[in-house]
Amino acid sequence: MTTNAVIACGALVGHVQEIAQRNNLDLHIEALDPLLHNRPKEIAPAVEKEITRLSVSYPNLAIAYADCGTYGALDEVCERFNLKRLTGQHCYDVFVGAEKLKHEFEAEPGTYVLTDYLVRTFKRSVEEQLGLDKYPFLRDDYFHSYRRLLWLAQHPSKELSSAADQIAEKLGLKLELLHVGDVLLEQQLLALVAK
Repeated sequence: MTTNAVIACGALVGHVQEIAQRNNLDLHIEALDPLLHNRPKEIAPAVEKEITRLSVSYPNLAIAYADCGTYGALDEVCERFNLKRLTGQHCYDVFVGAEKLKHEFEAEPGTYVLTDYLVRTFKRSVEEQLGLDKYPFLRDDYFHSYRRLLWLAQHPSKELSSAADQIAEKLGLKLELLHVGDVLLEQQLLALVAK
C-alpha cells in the first residue's frame, strides 16, 4: 500500500500523473479544481482540507502547487504541516523557470501566457470565467495591454497548435511558441516525493 500522496493543482495533475508513471512512482494523486486559480483565496483552505483528510492514510504528502496568487497563504499552510510545495509564483515558473520567464516578460511586458492546459481549456478556463462567451466586446477591456501570446508548450501537437492559433486570433495577439516540456516540474516533483 502506498504511503505517498500528492495534492495537485488540477491544471498540473495530468503532468503529475505522466511523471509518476514514467518514474514508476507509487503515488496517490489528489487533484483540486483548476478553476480555483480564478479564486486564489480559496486555494490554501482547499489544500489544507485535503492535507487533513489525506494525512490519515498517507504519512508522506507533497503539494504540487506554486504560490498561484495566494500571496503566502499556501506557504503558511505548508509550514504548519511541515510540507513542501513547488517553487515559483505560478505554474509558468514551474515549467519554464522564474528567471527565464522574467526574461520573457522583460523582452515583451505585454505578454499573456498559456500552458498546454490553458490551450486545451481556454473556453472554460478563460472565456467563460471572464464572461467573454456572452460579452465578446469585453475582450478589448481585458486584453488591450497585451501584445503577445506566449505558449509555454509541454507537449505540442497538431490539435493544440490549431487551438493556440484560434486563441491568438480571438485575442488579436501574435502567438509565439516556447517548447519547455515538463522537465523542471519533474525535477521538483521527484525532489518533493523523495522527502
